Amino acid sequence: MLSGSMDSARDGVVVAGTVLIPMRFVWPYGGRSVYLSGSFTRWSELLQMSPVEGCPSVFQVIHSLAPGYHQYKFYVDGEWRHDEHQPYMSGEFGIVNTVLLATDPNFVPVLPPDIASGSNMDVDNEAFRRVVRLTDVSLSDVLPRISDVDLQMSRQRISAFLSMRTAYELLPESGKVVALDVDLPVKQAFHILHEQGIPVAPLWDFCKGQFVGVLSALDFILILRESSQIGNHGSNLTEEELETHTVSAWKEGKFYLNRQNNGHRTAFSRPFIHAGPYENLKDVAMKILQNEVSTVPIVHSSSEDGSFPQLLHLASLSGILKCICRYFRHCSSSLPILQLPICAIPVGTWVPKIGESNRRPLAMLRPSAPLASALNLLVQAQVSSIPIVDDTDTLLDIYCRSDITALAKDRAYTHINLDGMTVHQALQLGQDSYDPYELRSQRCQMCLRSDSLHKVMERLANPGVRRIVIVEAGSKRVEGIVSLSDIFKFFLG
Repeated sequence: MLSGSMDSARDGVVVAGTVLIPMRFVWPYGGRSVYLSGSFTRWSELLQMSPVEGCPSVFQVIHSLAPGYHQYKFYVDGEWRHDEHQPYMSGEFGIVNTVLLATDPNFVPVLPPDIASGSNMDVDNEAFRRVVRLTDVSLSDVLPRISDVDLQMSRQRISAFLSMRTAYELLPESGKVVALDVDLPVKQAFHILHEQGIPVAPLWDFCKGQFVGVLSALDFILILRESSQIGNHGSNLTEEELETHTVSAWKEGKFYLNRQNNGHRTAFSRPFIHAGPYENLKDVAMKILQNEVSTVPIVHSSSEDGSFPQLLHLASLSGILKCICRYFRHCSSSLPILQLPICAIPVGTWVPKIGESNRRPLAMLRPSAPLASALNLLVQAQVSSIPIVDDTDTLLDIYCRSDITALAKDRAYTHINLDGMTVHQALQLGQDSYDPYELRSQRCQMCLRSDSLHKVMERLANPGVRRIVIVEAGSKRVEGIVSLSDIFKFFLG
């Protein structure tokens, strides 16, 4: 895709000996009514553009073009506009976007003399000379790049900014933080997470008078997977087992299992990962990344020995990213990398030949897949979510670690079989009481591969958003996924 303006949509057709290439034009900057016009419509016809499902600010239209030189512009809410992120020039119809389509890989464009010499046309940084070469009727993307110097400068500025800010700035003016007693039955803790709509909670040990760890949705995934392997012919934990098994007992059992899996003779208890309110945000972010956790409790004690600790907040990468976006929103020019399309940056996980992959495979599942497959994938691939797609890889939904708490509804965990329940059925448990469209739009945050890194970061900074699914405009075919940890590993790794 040409930075959000156009890309090849499907196989070309031959008309009177000329190959016509269906091209997808995209206007990703919003509006109420958006139209396209160009030299290919003789400037007398307006082609109406339609909003992309799931991306209401993105408009698209498909139109067949013959190889050669074309000009085009957009008519947005009664005003002629051009895409400043695309090649453009000033001509007879004002400022217009330009593109050259070539089917011959060795084709060298011959520009009209007045354009080549620049005598009476303003060519923006020679961008007009960009050529889209169509080989086998497919588009070869031409992506902008950033120099190593600019990349290092961007990383240093973000690192310096985070080093000067403290975790205290993450604290909201008002709010609540839920903590659980380690002696609670697993069943009760399971229900509390579901009822409170939270994926993680710190654990308080009354006898020790301190916080000793956290309980997360991943713990429940491990509990259900373990019980399905060793108990009741593949069925999950009975309600009696959940009623008598405490959180503390589960944590001890988890250390034993880790010892067996890792081949160590001695199981070491994982220390409580936390931060103080005056630690800088870079250190907090690095604790989250290095310990592979989703949140770090912010704990404060006025005593030198750390007694009587107060739980102030649960710090997350989302909150830290919000601070970054707020600060650089009005000075994004100081970070050139923020304006690059997300697919031109080595961040996230992508399908082959689409974006700059981190070399990890992109895991996807069909809605008919067993829930056991989804849980195994979350654990083994060490990912927090899985796109759910149809047979054409079009995004339908997403299954996240936190969705496991929906099994607390009506005690579903007591009478379901992980191999017998599908991912679709598991998702329905958490959607029955909500508007399906509204819930899906909140869960499935999407962007296009041509969207800037800054736009992706802004969306990830919204509360409750942990990842963005990159989709193809129009078809919503999954092309990649970018998570909060991907962004921070890129900047701080």
